[in-house]
This record gives sequence, structure tokens and C-alpha cells, in this order.
Amino acid sequence: MPSLKNFALIGAAGYIAPRHMQAIKATGNRLLAAFDPNDSVGIIDSHFPDADFFTEFERFDRHVDLRRRAKNGGQIDYVAICSPNYLHDSHMRFALRSGAHAICEKPLVLNPWNIDGLVEMERETGKRINTILQLRLHPAIIALRDKVRNGPAHGKHEVDLAYVTSRGHWYLQSWKGDTKKSGGIATNIGVHFFDMLHYIFGALQINVVHLCDDTKAAGYLEYENARVRWFLSVDVEDMPAAQRVAGQRTFRSITVDGEEIEFSGGFTDLHNRSYEEILAGHGFGPEESRTAIDTVAAIRNSQAAPSADNAHPFLKRQA
Repeated sequence: MPSLKNFALIGAAGYIAPRHMQAIKATGNRLLAAFDPNDSVGIIDSHFPDADFFTEFERFDRHVDLRRRAKNGGQIDYVAICSPNYLHDSHMRFALRSGAHAICEKPLVLNPWNIDGLVEMERETGKRINTILQLRLHPAIIALRDKVRNGPAHGKHEVDLAYVTSRGHWYLQSWKGDTKKSGGIATNIGVHFFDMLHYIFGALQINVVHLCDDTKAAGYLEYENARVRWFLSVDVEDMPAAQRVAGQRTFRSITVDGEEIEFSGGFTDLHNRSYEEILAGHGFGPEESRTAIDTVAAIRNSQAAPSADNAHPFLKRQA
């Protein structure tokens, strides 16, 4: 029977933190300490009411270090990181320096060169960095990847990807609306889709940006086995009319050669599955994030080009 693992959590008040708490509990482990400058963390009581909580990083750091030096079995084995994107790099370094493995939400980092330092630190400490790339574990995505890999060679697949996830006025006032902190719209809401495309269709060959502003982005990507027109938005005005009339605020569509790929279901347990794989030694490390981080960094730093025949249909509605 696997031994119980001790967890600490950074970013306990964040949107995604409850999924990590649930995954820690579902895998039979325990959360001993949590940190967030915001003290709206009552959700902890639903999972680990006895966890120590800190609103100052220095006190959290001291607590983790005391546990490490006590050598009584209470040391932290894993640090789960749900902090704002621009802090991920620093918090992973903290985890490894503290003698723990890291489990970090996407995006792993904002810039690809930051990955090199993390890989070096893994070598120095003997500890692992794992990132949550849950779409790689989704049965529908795995099936599509197998179909692409094992299917007959007939040129590149034609792919359209649209994701609209409506956000209120708070969004641009938060760290998510600050490109230096979030990486911008493509990084913040799209990085896992770009990882999925690379995972299914192979190496990235062409990256053209048609639009990139505070609330939406669009472009064209070409992979070894696919041509992809993509569109991302947090603007409710970009919702298709039928979904808006129905009161929906999220729309997600991926078509491959005109066929819709249905993967809306099955998301609930993907963090649990991710944790199971990580604890079994099969997590996704820094190098596996490199292509997606390269992709979103290039989008962020590119000049938008006039859209052409390879523009996503949603972009044409912007004119």
C-alpha cells in the first residue's frame, strides 16, 4: 500500500485550488499547510479543516522549513501551486529548495527560457516538477490522437478551434487582465488547448496571429499533421447567438475535418487522474510543456497580421 504523502498548497483562494484539494483527498493523501494572501479560504474546511493556513509567505516558508528539519515524518512531500501565472516559476523553485516535488497548474511558466532553469534545478535537487496537462488524459483526446497516429496518411487534417468563456468586468481588473502577470488571453485560457493540439498533431511548424487584445485572440497554426484556425475570447459578445439565447456563457468547439470532437464531459475527474499519474511517477514534466509555452509566448510577442483565407470564421464577425 502506498505511503501517505504530505502536501502544501500555494494559492488556496484561487479558482482552481478546490480541484487540487479534492485530488489530494481522493488520492488518499493529506494537506498540512496552505498559503494565500487572500484569507477567503473557507473551502479548506470541506477537505482538510486541520490544515495550517498562512497569509504571509515568509511564515509559510518558515513552517515548511521547520517541518523539513524536524525529520519526524511531517515534512512536505509535494507542493501544489495554484498561484497567479507569473509566480509559478518562483513557487516551483521554492518547492524544490524545500525538498519537495512540485505540482503546478498551467501555464508552467510564461516564457520558454524559464523552463531551462527549472530543468537544471530538478537535476540539482533530485526533485520533480509536474504540470497539470489534464486534456492529455481525456479519453476523447486520447482516442483522437490514436486515430490520427494510426490512420491512413492523407495530408494534413483541417481543424477549427473556438473557445469563448465569458468573464465579467472584474476580469480585466484582476491579475488575469495584466499581460505581464497572466501572459495574456492566449496563455491564460488557451495554453492547455495549444498543448492538446501539439499532443495530437505533432510538432508546430507555423504560428500566425490574426488578432490579439485584452479580451480575445485568434490565429493560424500549422502542425505536422494539421492546419488549425483558432479563436479564443472572454467577451460574451462572441458567444454564438443560439448559446446566448439559451443563457450559456461558455462555448467550446473543436472540429477535425468537419467533424465535431465531443469532449465537454469527463472533465470532473481529470485533476484526480492527473494526481494519480503524478504519484505513480508518470507526471508531465517541464519539457513536455515547452511547445505550448513556445506557442503562447510567440502569440503574445507577435504583431497581428491581416487575416486571410486561414482565419477562423468567428474572426470574420469582428469586422
